[in-house]
Amino acid sequence: MAARALLLLDSYIYGFAAQEVSLPFNTPGELIELTGSIMEQFRPEDYPHLAKLGSDVILRPGYDHAAQFTYGLELILDSLERARNATD
Repeated sequence: MAARALLLLDSYIYGFAAQEVSLPFNTPGELIELTGSIMEQFRPEDYPHLAKLGSDVILRPGYDHAAQFTYGLELILDSLERARNATD
């Protein structure tokens, strides 16, 4: 279980860090601009969930992409704790 936890955490942390350094925006304004240009490339009725993500999440004032790291890490840690407790 420890090996699985280490691999899972390593993959998540490394993957998020790699994504962060390669994102094509640096400021909230650039993120809004990028999101708008992406959303212009598809019809919202064809991809309603993607459209909702853009309009209801990313384009909302105060959205912080980096804060998503904490949410994901908490999900992973909670799952690892449940798995550990199930094997005790």
